[in-house]
Amino acid sequence: MSREISINNAHPRLHVDRGALIQAIHSLDAACGRFLDGPPAGELSIALMNDQAIADLHAQFLDDPTTTDVITFEGEPAFGTAGEICVSADTAQTFAARHGHDFSTELTLYVVHGWLHLAGYDDLEPTKKRRMRAAEKRALDLLAPLLIKPVFNWKN
Repeated sequence: MSREISINNAHPRLHVDRGALIQAIHSLDAACGRFLDGPPAGELSIALMNDQAIADLHAQFLDDPTTTDVITFEGEPAFGTAGEICVSADTAQTFAARHGHDFSTELTLYVVHGWLHLAGYDDLEPTKKRRMRAAEKRALDLLAPLLIKPVFNWKN
């Protein structure tokens, strides 16, 4: 499946290699049989934002004013949309710095996490969370050859 991917980088300190991000999503889509058949067909939107913007979405749609790493919105396949993945670059930067992780890999993980939610994975119960974590690992292993060059860079 080759879907249209819309990327909205609303974070002033984030640089995105759009081609690499699109290639990563297409790679996941090509391996969708390993991930509950992947998200439905249609355009996929990815919004990269700061903590305040994602906290505003969290408050508006989930009645929780706190920041979070990823929020996904299911699309309308009948109208050609698969959904939207909203991720916080600030949260990824903070977490990566605090835990000694690579920022680009951390933010890629958030995009993968959102893609998996759209594919039907859930992480609200312990058993489902373990299944989600295993799928995240499979997805990152699949993408590892693409992640040699950072998809995301933090501009100081």
